[in-house]
Amino acid sequence: MHVLVAGATGKTGLRLVRELQTRGHHPIALVRDGSDPAALPEGATLRRGDLTDLDPDVCDGCDAVVFAAGSGGASGDAMTEQVDRDGAIRLIDLARQAGVGRFVMLSSVGADDPDPDGDLAIYLRAKHDADEHLKVSGLSFAIVRPVALTDDDGTGKIRFGDDVDPGGQASRDDVAAVLAEALTGSDWTGQTRTMETIPATA
Repeated sequence: MHVLVAGATGKTGLRLVRELQTRGHHPIALVRDGSDPAALPEGATLRRGDLTDLDPDVCDGCDAVVFAAGSGGASGDAMTEQVDRDGAIRLIDLARQAGVGRFVMLSSVGADDPDPDGDLAIYLRAKHDADEHLKVSGLSFAIVRPVALTDDDGTGKIRFGDDVDPGGQASRDDVAAVLAEALTGSDWTGQTRTMETIPATA
């Protein structure tokens, strides 16, 4: 499949692009001006675009879309809302208009019921709003909600659902693998799942 990846130059996005190639897909990296695409693997197609001002044709020619972007913790509340909420919602709408077959959202644990007084209140509310928009968009979708992300090597051992420890960790390697699987796995259709990495020693 031709898969548009929003956030392709981020820590998780880079891993996802490589994972998609390994699985035989053709990743299309959505890259804004000012981002450095040098780390993207050979064979990935670049498509210029900014989540705060997306062109209407950004999803043209794509079979699927993965939203793996994030405004970053130091960008401020306004940018968080522009990227993680408004940008995601706009990309969902454009994907639907382009006839995209599957939209996979990288969300976060806690986005189902954000604590308005928590440190991540704005971020989780933005993720919540984007997730809810996706659910009613009419698109075939999957939503992945990992716990705290780490740069540790993946173990390939992953826990989903009610047994996930909200205070646990999820390797970005494992998250990338789950996002790629959610693109095609029939058991992911219409599903929202929390996830964590099970340590190799467990």
